[in-house]
Order: sequence, then C-alpha cells, then structure tokens
Amino acid sequence: MDQTVEADDLVFECNDGIGRITFNRPQARNAFTFAMYERLAAICGQANDDRSIKVLVLRGAGDKAFASGTDINQFREFKTPQDSIDYENRIDRVLSTLEQCRVPTIAAINGFCTGGGAGIAAACDLRIGTRSTKIGFPIARTLGNCLSMSNVSRLTALIGAARVKDLIFTARLVDAAEAAHVGLLGEVVDDLPALDKRADELARLVASHAPLTLNATKQAVARLQRRLTRDEGEDLILMCYTSQDFREGLDAFLNKRAPQWRGQ
Repeated sequence: MDQTVEADDLVFECNDGIGRITFNRPQARNAFTFAMYERLAAICGQANDDRSIKVLVLRGAGDKAFASGTDINQFREFKTPQDSIDYENRIDRVLSTLEQCRVPTIAAINGFCTGGGAGIAAACDLRIGTRSTKIGFPIARTLGNCLSMSNVSRLTALIGAARVKDLIFTARLVDAAEAAHVGLLGEVVDDLPALDKRADELARLVASHAPLTLNATKQAVARLQRRLTRDEGEDLILMCYTSQDFREGLDAFLNKRAPQWRGQ
C-alpha cells in the first residue's frame, strides 16, 4: 500500500512497506513543536495498526540537523509547576510510544542531533549518521533543565551511567567517531547523499525480514531493561523547571547571551 500524509512541520510517507518520517523545520534546525511530538506518536500508532508498514525511517529536512530538540518558544508559555510536569509527561509518552512501536525504527542522523532530538534518536532501534553528525544534551549550558527519569534510564541503558554524566556535565556534543565508539551510532557514512542511500538500503533489508522475529527481539530487550518512570523523578523536574535558573536560561537563550547561573 502506498500513501502520503503531509503536515507543515512533519511529513510522513509510506511506500513498499517503508514509512519515512521527515522533521520539516530546517529553518529552525528541525526543532520540535508540541504538535510535532503528537504527530510522531500518532504515526507510531498507525504503524502499530497497519501491518503493511514494516519499518520506520526518521530523518531531518535540510542538511543542518536531524532535530535540535524542543523549540524554546514552547517553554515561554510555562506559568505553573504543573506545566513542567505536563511537558515531561508528554515527552515520556511520545518517546515511549516510539521506543515500543511494533516495527523497527531507524534514525538517519545528519548534522545536529541535540536535546529532545537526541532523545528521539536514542529511542530508535538503529542509528546511522554522517561525518558531520553531532549528538548531545547541552542543557547544562542552555536552559538548566533536566532529563526525566525514563530518559535517563533509556540513555544509561544505551551508553552507560559514566558516559551519561560525561555528556550532561560537560554539555558537549560528540562527533560521529565518538558517537559510534560509545554506541550512539551504529554506522557512519560520508555525507548526506550516502546517508539517504544507506538508510534506504537498511530499511529495505529490515523490511524483508520476519516481522515476528524483529518484534520479539524488541520486546525481549525491553523486558531486560527496567525503565524508571517520570513520576520517580518528579521532584527533580520541579527542582529544575521551577527554578530561577531555568527562567534565566530561557531569557539568556532567547536573547543570545550567556546565562548567569545561581543554583536556585
């Protein structure tokens, strides 16, 4: 079955069993709006129900970024502590839906893959990148917020606790070579055309294999890895998102200046 469904900021098309999701805000390094998160979850739900879909490939439009996380302007609407809880609950729900999707998921990563974008990539089954790929969670130098417990659990299972702390504490972006070394990337190709070609090859290969075997493997791995819930880290979310530092980080980011952290 061939079908194409388009939205302004996220494009989904499915041909020959391969679903392709494109984050389509290249002017904003494909930063996510709340609507884009919901659209991503809805597509995963569609893949769960539609047996003609064999695999999903996620990529960013343009040549600058896979996805640079949540659009900072979304945070300007935060007024109460519950807003931060609701936000992290949304992110956890969407990423869990992606991670638990019935079909294999492939992140084709070119350029920047940061914050929520790196969270999306980590929730995929396979990740391939280019020599220009940069991956990280620079929140300690931008907004001063934190990852939810489920996101920390997922990332720790992928690369280990020491490397998670290294990424967060240094707020650095790792290049493709290091990303491949630590397990953030499974394969690195030269450039964007090579990435598109390889992603298509890998998707067709995976789509040709026994779907029950692939699904059983996904479920088996998930059962081996306990995910702490967002509720178990709610106090940490509130500590960061309701702080003066978070407001300072938001204002500094929007006004393109260095934040002045106070630890409160």
